[in-house]
Amino acid sequence: MKDNFVGKLFVFSAPSGSGKTTIVRHLLKQEKFNLEFSISATSRDPRGDERNGIDYYFISLKEFKNHIKTDHFLEWEEVYRDNFYGTLKTEVERIWAQKKHVIFDIDVAGGLRIKKKFPNETLSVFVKPPSVDELKIRLKKRKTESEEKINMRIAKASIELATAPQFDKIIKNYDLEVALKEAESLMSDFLELKE
Repeated sequence: MKDNFVGKLFVFSAPSGSGKTTIVRHLLKQEKFNLEFSISATSRDPRGDERNGIDYYFISLKEFKNHIKTDHFLEWEEVYRDNFYGTLKTEVERIWAQKKHVIFDIDVAGGLRIKKKFPNETLSVFVKPPSVDELKIRLKKRKTESEEKINMRIAKASIELATAPQFDKIIKNYDLEVALKEAESLMSDFLELKE
């Protein structure tokens, strides 16, 4: 990743249903932060109206494993069996070439790996839901996954919640408006922007 511009990396991680995507979308609309969304690659099929190159880079399992072998990922994770997610190195290069900062909406393991690789450039934020019960309600409201998938996500959430102290900051998303303001404040501080 050789270029003059080395931007900041903003990692937002949380269990599914915590509201991290809503927070990330809000931050992307704030021009003062000069952000570009890091599109993750995944071996899973698109859900709902997800589009390739917009929501994710949808690639085959074989292709994904090939990228792992050739060290094309900044980080990657087998989230569920044969269900891989990762950040291609070219994605960060693409964004830095535009002289923008990178924002990630990413699972906890991937988020912590990025922080480890770029300790000084990265602000890692864990978005904490009010409770595991509330998570289950939010996931059911989405109506995008089976009961079995929701239960898998809930089981994983308990493990993910235990990693929260490893992140630079924790936002408790009990009230969305408060969480959005807190996220903006963390970004401004990290970028040393004058309010």
